[in-house]
Amino acid sequence: MATKGTNGSEKGAGAPPAVLQSERRDFVDMVPTDRARAQPMRGFDPIYTDIVDYIVRCTHRIWDERDVGLIYSHYTHNCVVYGATGTIYNREDVVHDTIKRLFMLPERRGMATHVIWNGNEDDGFYTSHLVTGAGRHSQPGIYGKPTGRSFVARTIADCMIYENKIYREWLVVDSMAQVKQIGLDPQAYAEELARPYFEKGLLAVDMGENRRMIGQYPPETECDTSIANTPEEAEVLRWLHEIHNRRMFGKIREVYAPTVQYHGPLMKELYGHGAVTHQTVGLYATIPDGFYIPQHICSTPCEEGGTKFAVRWIVEGHHLGWGVFEDLGAPTGKRLQVMAMSHFHIRDGKVVDEWTNIDEMSLLMQIKLAQMVDKDSAVLSDDI
Repeated sequence: MATKGTNGSEKGAGAPPAVLQSERRDFVDMVPTDRARAQPMRGFDPIYTDIVDYIVRCTHRIWDERDVGLIYSHYTHNCVVYGATGTIYNREDVVHDTIKRLFMLPERRGMATHVIWNGNEDDGFYTSHLVTGAGRHSQPGIYGKPTGRSFVARTIADCMIYENKIYREWLVVDSMAQVKQIGLDPQAYAEELARPYFEKGLLAVDMGENRRMIGQYPPETECDTSIANTPEEAEVLRWLHEIHNRRMFGKIREVYAPTVQYHGPLMKELYGHGAVTHQTVGLYATIPDGFYIPQHICSTPCEEGGTKFAVRWIVEGHHLGWGVFEDLGAPTGKRLQVMAMSHFHIRDGKVVDEWTNIDEMSLLMQIKLAQMVDKDSAVLSDDI
């Protein structure tokens, strides 16, 4: 899908209203009932006035108003939903998964923190929707018997949308935050997640080197900026490459404001250069051979000043050290793929806020699956 297009943020005399932003608005202002359509949206239901209204309102209608059947008019029959712990390949499974989660966490409410987007009605739209979900574990389900404990956790959902229907979606849920807050054992839960894959023969595959470095050459000095839509997005990709792939962690002091706030996994709220540096170093302490690969970037000017950027990325490597993911335990050498998303608020040339979502539970699940394969292989060898 081509993702270049107007972000609808500029507003001149006689122009339609600007596309909504969620940061400074109450929910009722984000889903207006008497607002003119703010941008061309061919094929979208008349209720939606712009793409932010669409993603915020339809999420609320499905999850909070319980109109699960809207999935049939808001997802294609062959939609693909990529999650950190598994992938869904059709609309009916999206319906089933939604119903299961609504039953298990009936009090959960997902509040839009912000939506970063690009696109247009001809090429389709891309949205990156950061949600802060709060609720209580009051019913049985995939988390086991209800504990009655409450939780707060962040989710980022990236969606590709064309004429009212989502046809591709990426979900990164901070499920480790949920699991810990409601009092479950992360190790046992990760085994439960891994076992169905193992029993189906969907085994972990170690692909060897990830090509961050070719042979004995150092990492590439220049990064690929072909996914950027603007010069500013290209610049973000350059300093991310410098920090993550060239391991120039000192660059953080250059591109982040001294007062930066870091909103991280496990609902971490940290401040300053030192905190951001420690979290970044901790990622590569866990996965020293990790290769940072941005997969998508988009941006929108922000009413609070500056611009907000959304980056969907993965890191591929092996669990070779101790780092910020304490539940992974001692290094196992197992291959890991981190599926993650980050939102950056850049003002006056500096990052003033970063929101990063990584599902640590998916990393633990990958290790458990690989260990199950090892154990099974050992048993087979003993039987021969």
